[in-house]
Amino acid sequence: MKPPPSSPLLFSLLLFLFFTAVSSAATKVLPPAPSPTTSPTPVTPSAAPPSKAAPLDPKQVRALQSLNLPSRNPCSLNQCDSAKPFSHLLSLRFSNCSDDVSMSSTALKSLSTLQNLSFYNCPVAPVHFPTELSLSLHSFSCIHSLRRLTGVFLSRFVNLTDLTVTNVPVNASGLYVILGNMKKLKSVTISNASLTGSIPKHFHLNLTHVDVSGNQLKGRIPTSITLLDSLESLNLSSNGFNGEIPSEFGDLISLKNVSLASNSLSGSIPESMTAIPGLVHVDLSSNQLNGTIPRFFADMKSLRYLNLQNNEFHGVLPFNASFLKRLTVFKVGGNSNLCYNHTVLSSKLKLGVAPCDKHGLPMSPPPAKDDSSANSESDSSDYDDSDDDSSQKEHHHGPNKVVLGVAIGLSSIVFLIVFLVLLSKWCG
Repeated sequence: MKPPPSSPLLFSLLLFLFFTAVSSAATKVLPPAPSPTTSPTPVTPSAAPPSKAAPLDPKQVRALQSLNLPSRNPCSLNQCDSAKPFSHLLSLRFSNCSDDVSMSSTALKSLSTLQNLSFYNCPVAPVHFPTELSLSLHSFSCIHSLRRLTGVFLSRFVNLTDLTVTNVPVNASGLYVILGNMKKLKSVTISNASLTGSIPKHFHLNLTHVDVSGNQLKGRIPTSITLLDSLESLNLSSNGFNGEIPSEFGDLISLKNVSLASNSLSGSIPESMTAIPGLVHVDLSSNQLNGTIPRFFADMKSLRYLNLQNNEFHGVLPFNASFLKRLTVFKVGGNSNLCYNHTVLSSKLKLGVAPCDKHGLPMSPPPAKDDSSANSESDSSDYDDSDDDSSQKEHHHGPNKVVLGVAIGLSSIVFLIVFLVLLSKWCG
């Protein structure tokens, strides 16, 4: 019988096998190579140096200085034209103004080349705009600024295409005083402005956006508004409008977003609304609308937001679960005589209305209009039929790759040692 291998030789062999196993384990835990679908970082060639812009008109530089606005390199902060020998400001934005800003008529007259003028959070005292500036403006925004405005002041901007006034009191007897001569206007927002009066009986037909929410406007919604076949967004919410929704409402064929919420509208939802193919957002909540809820909403393929809560609708809810799943927001709570077919919709859906009995009447009293439970649902949806599988999957992580690799390496070493010990005994 052969003698067992010498101890130094066995130790060297074990040491060699140890480093081989560790090297193999380390190789297995190397990070994966980048996916072949990952686009390499593009190498952007160095752009040619821009041509040197002409300096700003000295009169406008002095005007900016008097208004405590940055006057050094102003065209890097605001849009300028390319006139020679001096450029001129086309856009100017006042934002978060300090108390030392005072509007000088002389300074504003020097800025009569402006086409876009914006005030954000600048509650400074208003000032008379020179005629040249009023006529040159295409866009005027005033948000929580200038403390107060008048309809006559705004009406002088006759060349505007975009007018935005928000959270600023406007003293005007109706919208027509402001908008009557703005024949180029496409977008108008006058919201939370304590505006009184009614909606004009005549509109300029190129309007695409109308938002007069949060005011004190009253009266009926005139049929003139249904002539705006380019209108894409209409927000008349939180006013005092009454009467019925015009039966010609379906003539607004370009409409995508409409909110008539929080008014005193009555009657039924007009059938003509079916003719508006691209409606995405419909909010008719908190009115006195009655009748049954039309089934045609389920045929609107683009619809994602439907809020009909806090009205006087009755009858059976005409929707199935697949339609509700397609919506991001669906609210019908606060309609005491409305119910749902429990054979079509699950009782797990938080609809805010009761199931129907065999006569199509609510089986039990639904939550009252002012019941906090009807309004305690998530803002994103009035129903919740999801499970927790996705969240559990998000928190599940596999074993760490490094730990796994080291474990494999150590297991290999132990196996080799045991194998060599057994081999030495067998050979001995």
